[in-house]
Amino acid sequence: MPRDVVIVAAQAFKETLSAAEVAAAFTRALASRAVAGSVFRCSDGGDGLLDALGPRLRERTIHATTDPLGRPVTAEIGWLADGGAVVESRLACGLALLGPGERKPLVTSTRGVGTLVSAAAFRGAGRVFVGLGGSATMDGGAGMARAWGWVPAGPRGELPEGGGALADLEQFDPGRRPEVELVGLCDVRNPLTGPQGAVLFARQKGASAAAEARLAQGLERLVRVTRGEQDAARPGAGAAGGLGFGLVRFGGGTLQSGAAWFLDRTGFDRDLRAARLVVACEGRFDRTSLGGKLTGEVIARARAGGVPVLLVAPAADDVPEGVTVASGPGRWTVADLEARAGEGIERALGLSGR
Repeated sequence: MPRDVVIVAAQAFKETLSAAEVAAAFTRALASRAVAGSVFRCSDGGDGLLDALGPRLRERTIHATTDPLGRPVTAEIGWLADGGAVVESRLACGLALLGPGERKPLVTSTRGVGTLVSAAAFRGAGRVFVGLGGSATMDGGAGMARAWGWVPAGPRGELPEGGGALADLEQFDPGRRPEVELVGLCDVRNPLTGPQGAVLFARQKGASAAAEARLAQGLERLVRVTRGEQDAARPGAGAAGGLGFGLVRFGGGTLQSGAAWFLDRTGFDRDLRAARLVVACEGRFDRTSLGGKLTGEVIARARAGGVPVLLVAPAADDVPEGVTVASGPGRWTVADLEARAGEGIERALGLSGR
């Protein structure tokens, strides 16, 4: 007979395991230990947002857009029961759309995100939630604004796409905001500019040291030209290479924690009350995980509710005191995750030797 109640907040391990693979590994780990539990596919606005919402969407529609390099792609929009739409920005500007040699944040663009937002507005959405995370871009949302008719210009006229060109920005002629309420679901709390801004994530998008400096200069220039100092300082403005800033400055939108939005919408706190253990997981846990990401939000809520936490992650640094850790070096396979998760759950619940 099942002996305990465990809640698992499963999410993708970035560029390693999909959310479906992670969820399946935890499901098998619980079953093999005869532990009663629920495995939830979760998202903080980044990878797998639409899939994690799953049955809470009344419909998913497919739309033509462009990838970070301007190539034609199709992407889904999810539709909530209240008529709101959900756009997963990484489906138009994400790293997963690029090959290993194509990670070039100096030239990648968020234009495709703007196209998806316009498609949702055309189809009648009153509110569009834009999940921010997993982007290949550093253009401050300027590409998205281009899709709405905004024109960034420099000394020789309209600038090329991408964050690298923004250092030459002299004026940004306004377009027309989409007639929807925009809400950015942020996976980080970083502002747009400064050492803790969007530039903090430039290297993982493929930027060299020289490109990183150029991108930082461009974002600072974008703020000055658009007089967006207040918007640039907002928590989450630096999400998705500054797409958070763009949603506010060019779309009149607001920003909020994607993790909190998702957990509130899916009733996580209700399920938490019946749990003996909460399991959080991530491909790499570090101090940034506590800055708005799903793992940090799950840990905070569990601890506030007095429920013990197990963290399962191949690499784990700066883990909060009192959190049990199941970790190990290397790039985990699904089998590795299942084994580590099972061992960790046993240890956290004190089942070993029973």
